[in-house]
Amino acid sequence: MNRGIITSLSAIGIAQGLKVFTHKQQTGEWDWKPIFQTGGMPSSHSAGVSALASYTALKSGWKSVDTSLAVIFGIIVMYDAQGIRRHTGEIARLVNDLDADIEVLSGNHPGLFHMSRKEELEELLGHQPAEVAGGSLLGIGIGLLSALLD
Repeated sequence: MNRGIITSLSAIGIAQGLKVFTHKQQTGEWDWKPIFQTGGMPSSHSAGVSALASYTALKSGWKSVDTSLAVIFGIIVMYDAQGIRRHTGEIARLVNDLDADIEVLSGNHPGLFHMSRKEELEELLGHQPAEVAGGSLLGIGIGLLSALLD
C-alpha cells in the first residue's frame, strides 16, 4: 500500500484514539464513544491531511505538484472542519433546544400540538480552532516521523 495513505490513515486513527484521553480529561470519565464520533480534540481530519502534506513535502519536495495538492486539500479540509461543520453543529444545538422549549410550551397550552423528534440532531460535528491546530500539529509530527522512517 502507498506509504502516504498509510501515514494519513495512521494519523487519523491515532487522533481518534487520543479523543478518549481528552474526553477523560474534560469529564473525568472513561468513554470509548469519542473514537467513533466527529468533533473533539484533536481533529482527526486535520491530523490526516497534515500528515499527508508533511510526508509528501519531505518525499517529493516542497515545490512538487503532489505537495501543492496535499497542502491545498489540507487547507480546505481544515477550514471546513472548523468553519462550516462547526457552525452546523451549533445550529443543531439550537434546534434541539428549540424542540425542547416547544415541547414544554405545548404541555402548558392544550391547543398547541407538538410532536417531538425521537432523536436529537448530532451537535458535535466540527471543531474549535484549537482542536484543528492540535490535529494539525499531531499530523505534521506523524508525517515527519513516517518520512524519516521510510
